[in-house]
Amino acid sequence: MAFTASTPFKPFATLAAVLLAWHCGPAFAAACGKAPAGELTAQRVAAAAPTRTGPQLYEGPVWIRDALYFSDFGHAGGFPSRIRKLAADGTVSTFLEDSGSNGLAVDAQGNLVAATHKYKALSRYAMPGKARSAIAERYEGNVFNSPNDIAIAADGTLYFTDPDYQKAAAPGGQGVTGIYRVGADGKVTLVDGTRRNPNGIALSLAGDLLYVNAGDGEVRAYPIVDGVPGAGRAFIKGIDGGDGMTLDCHGNLYVTEHGARRVRVFSPQGKELATIRVDANVTNAAFGGADGRTLFITGDRALWRIALDVTGQPY
Repeated sequence: MAFTASTPFKPFATLAAVLLAWHCGPAFAAACGKAPAGELTAQRVAAAAPTRTGPQLYEGPVWIRDALYFSDFGHAGGFPSRIRKLAADGTVSTFLEDSGSNGLAVDAQGNLVAATHKYKALSRYAMPGKARSAIAERYEGNVFNSPNDIAIAADGTLYFTDPDYQKAAAPGGQGVTGIYRVGADGKVTLVDGTRRNPNGIALSLAGDLLYVNAGDGEVRAYPIVDGVPGAGRAFIKGIDGGDGMTLDCHGNLYVTEHGARRVRVFSPQGKELATIRVDANVTNAAFGGADGRTLFITGDRALWRIALDVTGQPY
């Protein structure tokens, strides 16, 4: 079925079921739609105007039930952050003050999962109560640098990136900027600690590849075998300031390029399909809307949207 604003929310056994039920439905091929092609332009959401002074970024868009949630953080001391909500009626409000968050995701129970630089940890905010609990707080006895972006596998395994962009938000950190795995048992392992400032992260639809971009200008694909990622290989080169990523229901990868002010779309084979342009620096992207065919893009004090003919992942 297609997810609509009136569809009742029910817990799902896995995140894959959430994505399938929300955006793909049983008639997958017919419901999926056609991927974008060529040059496109997204439009600003006027209601998402800045509410604080000074430099700030919007980040981590995630569609939950009938609304889009996104982080809004400043560059002042501690990188103060709140989570804002774009409702179905087009209004924007503050959902959670002082969340300390960057990247956001949704788990199989419909709870908000956040990469929180304030706590140097992965956090879960219960929906609708907003109570915070910690998912992962340390690796080898030390807190993380500044958790940035998140991907959640069908079995509940979490992956996240940990660059040092907001490391100064709180004391401590890691000796590397890493990519981490959090197992269903809560055990944290380092997937790759060799890349400078890993940033955007996403899983292939089949869950067999972990895509990660970083300051090296590459999206690398890490094959996952028996739930464990192997060594990464270059999947797409020449990424200009790669940031957050999402996928559509064909498995095409949408890569935000921060300073280039664009989202480029690549096929599962790495072929460039489309470019979606905006008028300021970008940070991340997610699908949402009543039919799951609106791509929302976050960036420098701005939120954009563009209607597409394809469904995709909600973060």
